[in-house]
Amino acid sequence: MSTYLETLISAAVSSAYRGAFGEPPPSNKSVVRPTDRPEHGDFSSNLALVAASNAGLPPRDFAERLVQQLETSDAGASFREVRVAGPGFVNFFFQPTAVQAALSHLLRHGNRYGHSDLGKGESLQIEFVSSNPTGPLTVGHGRQAVLGDVLANLYGRLGFDVQREYYFNDEGRQIDLLAQSLWVRHRELLGEAHAIPEDGYFGDYLVDIAQDLQHEVESNVPIVSFEAFTDDARTFYRRKAVERMTARIKDDLKKLGVRFDHWFSEATLHDAGKVDAALEYLKAAGGTYEQDGAVWLKAEEHGGVKDSVLQRSDEEKSYTYLMVDIAYHISKHEREFRRVINVQGADHHAEQSCMKAAMRILGYDVDWLSYAVHQFVSLKEGGETLKMSTRAGRFVTLRDLIDELGSDIVRYFMISRKPEAHLDFDLDLARSESLDNPATYVQYAHTRIASIFRNAESPFAKQQLDEVGWTQIDLTPLIEPEELHLIKTLDRFPALVETAALSFAPHLVADYALQLARSFHAYYDRHRVLTDNEPLTRARLALLRGLSLVLRESLAILGVNAPEEM
Repeated sequence: MSTYLETLISAAVSSAYRGAFGEPPPSNKSVVRPTDRPEHGDFSSNLALVAASNAGLPPRDFAERLVQQLETSDAGASFREVRVAGPGFVNFFFQPTAVQAALSHLLRHGNRYGHSDLGKGESLQIEFVSSNPTGPLTVGHGRQAVLGDVLANLYGRLGFDVQREYYFNDEGRQIDLLAQSLWVRHRELLGEAHAIPEDGYFGDYLVDIAQDLQHEVESNVPIVSFEAFTDDARTFYRRKAVERMTARIKDDLKKLGVRFDHWFSEATLHDAGKVDAALEYLKAAGGTYEQDGAVWLKAEEHGGVKDSVLQRSDEEKSYTYLMVDIAYHISKHEREFRRVINVQGADHHAEQSCMKAAMRILGYDVDWLSYAVHQFVSLKEGGETLKMSTRAGRFVTLRDLIDELGSDIVRYFMISRKPEAHLDFDLDLARSESLDNPATYVQYAHTRIASIFRNAESPFAKQQLDEVGWTQIDLTPLIEPEELHLIKTLDRFPALVETAALSFAPHLVADYALQLARSFHAYYDRHRVLTDNEPLTRARLALLRGLSLVLRESLAILGVNAPEEM
């Protein structure tokens, strides 16, 4: 998506090209982008570098001819200067009126600024978190929860029909180990000593669940007591453990402000015979082979990292996690999602490549399934990284983090780094209530603007401006460099939303919000908004209206509150 100002340049260049060379410019070759330094203008185009050969001219001569046409035609009215630079770049310096028009464009769109119909209502599923219900959510799960939720917010603003889904792995060996670990903890309350399995779960959260179970016994709730870990005991403790861990996971996500449209249980795939059917689909498509009594996926033939076992050679002919996951993705396809995005850790690369290979074997569109990949998160305190282990029970839960910092701070910090980079969550900085805390700093910008509107006195009150209509305000008094810079920054927002979504880069929104807040604070420290000059005050309040809209929408995408007071 081009920004409003980029669209002005593209239209002007296209008109000048036709005037100079009698034909439309070549499509999809030239790039218009903001310059890095103000002395090089507001934007630069490389059109001469990619199109000069068509006219048989050196790029710089081509660029100078293009600039001459702009200067002598109506197409150049938006620019105070257009220069040729280097080997043939064309640098554009906007007239203030053109920049002011970008603010008018924002104000006309109001709360819909940054929204588009790119998705055209197409169904899109985003699956994220999907942590096994074997323990509380950790800070690592928190990063994925925020990443998936913000991606869903971004795609929703692009016009996609987004469905958020959580997949519960509530079957298999890990759940059996959880059940046995809970049984041990429950028997401990009755004075018995049993060993937790070597690969079992040692966290205190199982003690809490065991105490809940014992409370049910003491409250005369009908409950079976198993003196030995029999098959019936496994079934009972599986159900109790999964029920309570699922409830806790849902509550933790609610505290974080993350919602899901659907909670999908792995058990339903097994109960409905979907896993058996999925294996038969792969066999029928020629995508498997047998070796050493096991069934393998021909992943390497279809772009996977390595062939992988789907069905083991053990006596039960048990299925691997990959096989069950393939059945789950077939379910997604059967539910007619036009596109699916999975948010997963970078450590699952091999499995991801095998899953995509399976989708190719089944004939699914190559772009149907995408992965938004993220690295791990570490907690830092006092300059030291905290050591954590989920299985050993040494970890900081997501709930503890939210209870201490609040969901706004947690969400902002979790999304502040690009997903592909390791995240060091600085607890000391997150606890800080000063403006050194980036989340607080961005929120304070919105609060400060709200305070300015509360302090605006007649005849410049916000209510009166609303009655006049923001789009009818004369913006020509906005000529200060800081004001024009702010408008140019606001102009980037819709394109940034699209880039952040399609590139799986939601951190760009956090970066943008912080940059916008810094620019606003610097502007406000140098310029009064409420002055004795009524036209100037109205124009500056209109600028702040645009700032408030974009700050609020940026924070909404991040799932962070935009307070009126702090």
